[in-house]
Amino acid sequence: MKNTSPADRDAMFRAYGAFTDRIIKSGNMKAGDALQPTATATTVRVRDGKTLTTDGPFAETKEQLGGYYLVEAKDLDEATKLAAGIPGAQHGSIEVRPVMQLPPDYPRPGRS
Repeated sequence: MKNTSPADRDAMFRAYGAFTDRIIKSGNMKAGDALQPTATATTVRVRDGKTLTTDGPFAETKEQLGGYYLVEAKDLDEATKLAAGIPGAQHGSIEVRPVMQLPPDYPRPGRS
């Protein structure tokens, strides 16, 4: 949140806290967390069997993923209503995507 006053930053954090409390109480919240800025990212690629790492984000962009909420919603309408309540929607954009449904026999960590 570059060029943001401490008071504005505090207000934004309080708004996110209130939103998070609401979706926890409503039962929609399944997981979520804030992420460090893209400057802290390390990008990993494997080419010809060699692991290559680069400091910084995957791509230069003005927008970045600041965090995520994993919510349970009955349909896209409910999901978009929840997304509209995220404080960042007031000045940025919120991407809504369904979780990919994998076949029951798909190998998953911790399952044999």
